Amino acid sequence: MLNENIKTIRKSKGLSQEELAVKLHVVRQTISKWEQGLSVPDADMLISLSEVLGTPVSILLGENVAEREVDDLKVISEKLEVINLQLAQGKAARQKTVHWLFISLGAVIVAGFAAMIVWNSPYLGWDYSQPETAVAGAMFHGVEWLFVRMAPFALTGTVIGACLTRKKG
Repeated sequence: MLNENIKTIRKSKGLSQEELAVKLHVVRQTISKWEQGLSVPDADMLISLSEVLGTPVSILLGENVAEREVDDLKVISEKLEVINLQLAQGKAARQKTVHWLFISLGAVIVAGFAAMIVWNSPYLGWDYSQPETAVAGAMFHGVEWLFVRMAPFALTGTVIGACLTRKKG
């Protein structure tokens, strides 16, 4: 088991036998013998080996590394699945918020048109001989003129936006 773990961890770190040997100040044949199970490192060398490979001694001596990596992959994939679910829920919440913003904007535009129809431009009957009245009337007329010209485009945009952001399925 030690021989398999040394080989598996060395390869996972992208090290050749020669590179590992240089780091441990031994010859390449020593690494080869360890990996073939023909010899084992002494206690001091085992500690050095664990430091160079960045792996606890218990892992080198214990369980099969390949099995542990499969378990690690399973844990990682489960965590990624949870993160993806959270991201999807966040996206759905933002989409719902934007959808209702479009609907609200459309309702405000329709209410604005209804108010203009009901009030029928009351400022047109004002006495414009007073400068304040003339300025206020011109401002009201400008706002109404701009609203009447721009609102149909904005309403069309809100309908399209509401349709594009509605929940599918």
